[in-house]
Amino acid sequence: MLSLFKTKPLVSKEEESWLIDAFIWACDNFDGQYFLEHTQVIEPTGQFFPDQVSSVEQMAQTVFNRVRDYAGLQVWPVQLVNPNQMMPQQIVPFKFVASNRGADAQILNPPSMPMSLSYNPNQINQPQDLVASLAGSLALMMVYQKGVMPPGGKEQIPAASDALACYLGFGVMMSNTVYQFKGGCGSCYNPYANRQAALTEPQTVFMHALICHFKPKVDGKKHLKPHLRSMYKQAQKQIKVLLNESANPYLLALEEKRHAQLS
Repeated sequence: MLSLFKTKPLVSKEEESWLIDAFIWACDNFDGQYFLEHTQVIEPTGQFFPDQVSSVEQMAQTVFNRVRDYAGLQVWPVQLVNPNQMMPQQIVPFKFVASNRGADAQILNPPSMPMSLSYNPNQINQPQDLVASLAGSLALMMVYQKGVMPPGGKEQIPAASDALACYLGFGVMMSNTVYQFKGGCGSCYNPYANRQAALTEPQTVFMHALICHFKPKVDGKKHLKPHLRSMYKQAQKQIKVLLNESANPYLLALEEKRHAQLS
């Protein structure tokens, strides 16, 4: 009878293990100190996206600028181009003096040409998909630029890019755009506007909740779709048990810093 009252974990132990490994991989390779001190949990509100725009191109560029800066990639040589201008490119590795994110980051050997990203014009009327897609594209670019494979190797790069986008602060939009309901009006549903997600809803929500755990002053479920909020609570409980039982020195150090924020 007692088993009826146990909280069901949101993700399996195998999934949990990979997501934790992906988080530690992100901290190790993409400036964990910047994550602790500066990363915000970005919300789909006018506070984070206050700009007024008058064209598709202006909206795409404005959102890109916001996403890039919130991700801490202000000095990275990357530009947004129109879809019809996007050409195949080779990402050239470059090195940083110290920190690789933030306005004070310095590149030792900047490439002669900036890296290019583009956008999906169909997402202009689905801004959360646009934000999540751009965050995912930047995360994918970061993985290839760094050249350090995520847990599970090359075949896990798409999933790791989704996880990294959450780590950069975009877990709300990443979670909200894993799956889009068709709704009651077929003419209102545009499948070409949907983000191509590599993590499932539970996996994405778990990663988002893990990021928010280390941002204790943030209500990570406030702007999630209603059906995701119960998943978020499940994730919180699973993460609490995990961290209470973990002997991982990295996680223990992060927990210590989290408690310092609360004191």
